[in-house]
Amino acid sequence: MRPVDYKVNLFAQGAEREGIMKSKKIISLLCATAMMASVLAGCGGSSAPTESASSDTDSTAATETTTETATETATETTDAGSGDVMTLEFFDVAANYQGVQTGWFAKVVKDRFNIELNIIAPQVAGDAIYQTRASSGNLGDVLILESGQFKECVEAGLVKDISADIWNYSNLAAYKEQIDMLNNGLEGNDGKTYGMPTEMMNTSPTSYSQDVIYSSPLLRWDLYKELGCPDIADLDGLLDVLEDMMKAHPTNEAGDPCYPMSLWPDWDGGDGMLGIANVVQLTTWYGEKIKGSVILKPDGTFIPLTDKEGSYYKMLKFLYEANKRGLVDPDSATQDWNAACAKMSAGQVYLMWYSWQVGFWNSVDRLKAGNAFIFVPVADQSYYTDADSYYGSGRVFAIGSQVDDAKYKKILEFLDWYASPEGLMFQHDGIEGFNYEKGDDGRLHAINTNALMDNLPVPEEWGGAGFNDGNNAINQWLVAANSTNPETGEAYNKDYWSTYKEETMTDMKKEWAEKFGAAEPVEYMKANNKLIISPNVSVSLPTDSADISVIRNQCNEAVCDYSWRMIYASDDAAFDAMWDEMTAFLDGVGFQDLVKFDTEKHTIELEAKKAVAK
Repeated sequence: MRPVDYKVNLFAQGAEREGIMKSKKIISLLCATAMMASVLAGCGGSSAPTESASSDTDSTAATETTTETATETATETTDAGSGDVMTLEFFDVAANYQGVQTGWFAKVVKDRFNIELNIIAPQVAGDAIYQTRASSGNLGDVLILESGQFKECVEAGLVKDISADIWNYSNLAAYKEQIDMLNNGLEGNDGKTYGMPTEMMNTSPTSYSQDVIYSSPLLRWDLYKELGCPDIADLDGLLDVLEDMMKAHPTNEAGDPCYPMSLWPDWDGGDGMLGIANVVQLTTWYGEKIKGSVILKPDGTFIPLTDKEGSYYKMLKFLYEANKRGLVDPDSATQDWNAACAKMSAGQVYLMWYSWQVGFWNSVDRLKAGNAFIFVPVADQSYYTDADSYYGSGRVFAIGSQVDDAKYKKILEFLDWYASPEGLMFQHDGIEGFNYEKGDDGRLHAINTNALMDNLPVPEEWGGAGFNDGNNAINQWLVAANSTNPETGEAYNKDYWSTYKEETMTDMKKEWAEKFGAAEPVEYMKANNKLIISPNVSVSLPTDSADISVIRNQCNEAVCDYSWRMIYASDDAAFDAMWDEMTAFLDGVGFQDLVKFDTEKHTIELEAKKAVAK
């Protein structure tokens, strides 16, 4: 039930949900947890990065399964010591690692199922691997696909019909409504089940269960406090604050140079977006959502991405102004995601805007010390966010059509466990005894909250090596971390455990609450009519024709190239000249046809959102 004091937006969500942008391997751990000040939350993602040892995390010891069903499943499939190890090949659009899973998560699945996971990652191997493997007739054993790819693969016979078997697995059957919604949206489907949504939740399509939204301005509290906690009116005011921080602290404790912003280009154009990822996400600060070549505004209308009144132009100009003041890391245009994250971990970055990013810095100790990152509002902003991913986040789990009977049974057993409380604790919280422990009061307590950022060594009994080294390389989950664990009555996301909230109610959090009149960022946004929520829906959207695909690729390449050059423009005149040149080029390669296609496509989503919000 949504309160009447904040706005509900009817934006479309689709396959490009932020929570699952091109999140890197670590976001698996961060995406569910790194919502406020932790390492255990979650990418795709990456994210996401990324949207826990799995999610928007840390690691955890294997507890006995948390439900009778999960225990039975684990028992049935745990003859790890007997027989040859079965290799399951995952074709995985969310993965940022390619090869055989190693470390503690490899041991978890080996012990329970006598399997190993071999990851095929288009983000590593290149997008062409999708067409190459699809044309061979065998993408893989377990498929994690974007929604458009899923539809194509069903039509091409690359996905197995699992209708006769899936409902025999109780952890999967618990999400029958969501799974049916996905499959019923397939054109011409006659009740068959081919796939399962990623990031499903057990809340509702209009709920928002997190304390921190996916993208908002996050500042180091100690540096902000040192400046007197000034009110920030607009983007210029934010740049003033960041400039003052940099002047006062030009280096970190190790003497390395610090910059308020450190960008990276290797997520650009992903998840159906046009343009550079760091700009695309910043547009949500003004209530707008980029959907391919168009921008969906809070009033439910679409404008082209090239409209100067839109948020892409506005936020690109913001980064240009930041660079003009010397506030952008000069490595930004050439460094990759890993290099940028290393700087976050080293304290060389003063502004973060993805919720998962704080997982590279925030810890309980830093929250207590008062030098952690936290949301600081900018007065003229209203923040877009997607509702809980009740029906999923856009991607899909499926099983390849070429698997034999033995492998098919093993995959279903694994996926059922993957959706079980035990499996979800491993994904979102890590290893019991290493990442969390049960107190005398029966409540769970997080420990080693720096396991991800410091890649803490894992006990030999769990495979040794570093925690991040052995993190779940699948980097995608069936059930999101903010879902409620029936065994604890609390979310899987450790940031929402009562014990963690008590432990992290530090002086810093108290000072923040006193300054902004709310206990958490989302509470502040709701109370001040600053939150725009897009309901979660599952709809089938048109895929690109061959002609539209060519136009989209040409346009994306041009927007990314021009955008990076505009950030480094010599002056305002050069910036606007490049914008106009870019716009003319796009129109010359069919951009207006793409705008028409995307507007019609996302209007389908918009109408579904309206129906849910009624």
